[in-house]
Amino acid sequence: MPTKLLIVDDHEMVRRGIAEMVDTADVHVVAEAADGDAGVTAARRHKPDVVLLDVRMDGKDGIDAIKRIRSAAPNARVVMLSAFDNSTYVARAVSAGAHDYVLKTASRKELLEAICGAAKNAAPSRSGEFRRIAGAMAKREAPTTTDVPLTPRETQVLRQVALGLSNREIADSLEISIETVKEHVQNLLRKTALDDRTQAAVWAIRHGIA
Repeated sequence: MPTKLLIVDDHEMVRRGIAEMVDTADVHVVAEAADGDAGVTAARRHKPDVVLLDVRMDGKDGIDAIKRIRSAAPNARVVMLSAFDNSTYVARAVSAGAHDYVLKTASRKELLEAICGAAKNAAPSRSGEFRRIAGAMAKREAPTTTDVPLTPRETQVLRQVALGLSNREIADSLEISIETVKEHVQNLLRKTALDDRTQAAVWAIRHGIA
């Protein structure tokens, strides 16, 4: 059976171009949608195996639609399609539950590999940034390059702060409350004698934590 694909992008020409590019014996485009809300509706109706979701649509954040789409089609895996090679976008996509992150400059072969790989729950196709960030976000061990006594959870929160995630996104990623995230952030700022999240992000990078 071919992989059922839903394409969500606000540009019709992009949607049609992708559909023509990937509609093969292995991939069947079951629907297209122009925004996140329409994507949720289409996912609920067509139950795709994979959703190819644009990061930015009509000035809005496509990443916010990931959880709603996965709720509408629990078995679907989301592959983000982006013009932005941006670690913060990648981190946010990981946090929201995306399976992979593909640039719009990818070749037809790379795009098909990402779609088919997601359908099979294979490792992300973009072996560099996506895996690196996903791995960093999953780590709990404290760094060896600083004597600041951060707990494993504080270290994990600090990594995600350095990647640009909000308290809500960190809470969702770690499956803890926002209040707990805030407490960890305050504790790590106190221990590192830093004033804010920006300083914490720079400190984390300099000490090899992020």
